[in-house]
Amino acid sequence: MVIPEYNVLSVPRALELQKEWDSIVWQQAPALPIAAFRPESTGHRPQTEAKLLYSPAALHGFFRVRDRYVRCVHTQFQQPVYQDSCVEFFVQPKPDGGYFNFEFNCGGTMLASYIVDPTRVEHGFKNFTRMTGEQGSRVGIYHSLPEPVVEPEITADITWFIEFSLPFTLLEQYAGPLGEIQGQVWRANFYKCGDATSHPHWAAWSPVDELNFHLPRCFGKILFAPPGR
Repeated sequence: MVIPEYNVLSVPRALELQKEWDSIVWQQAPALPIAAFRPESTGHRPQTEAKLLYSPAALHGFFRVRDRYVRCVHTQFQQPVYQDSCVEFFVQPKPDGGYFNFEFNCGGTMLASYIVDPTRVEHGFKNFTRMTGEQGSRVGIYHSLPEPVVEPEITADITWFIEFSLPFTLLEQYAGPLGEIQGQVWRANFYKCGDATSHPHWAAWSPVDELNFHLPRCFGKILFAPPGR
């Protein structure tokens, strides 16, 4: 299997949430497709793309979703947002460490953990830690939908966005010191799902070989380009 790669370009200073996919800052970042759909999906194939940038203080991401059958009922941190119309970013900073799962429904609610052993057990995973509310509040999130709850579904065509900012100091609380970010290669994957929508679907940037997003062996690579590259 070919492992996809993405070059994460740098910005020179802390990046506030831009809230515009085509803002001057985000125009420089190439978009990657989240288009490897699992065969268990329905025929709904939302066109989903993502971008990354990094600043000295944080990793910044942006999702754009051209969607239908959009549903969103979870509004509290750490609720099962993957049941809603949802995008996800999983990232493993160190090859000998765990990975983070940052999951965002279209209303901007997040689920986030640090997972060392993703073996499934009754109440989650064999070795994982849920982020605290204080830690979750440090993640910057912008969502384009005006209301966090969408029920009943929006069945017409709609485009929605999620932008996020992950402070490196937050990641270091679990992964340990990250050092100089430029030049590093991390493993990561991007997903689109909607488990409890009327048209369930599961898509990835780097294809997963079973219906399970928690597969570090299937992650792609993100390469932190030096400034000016």
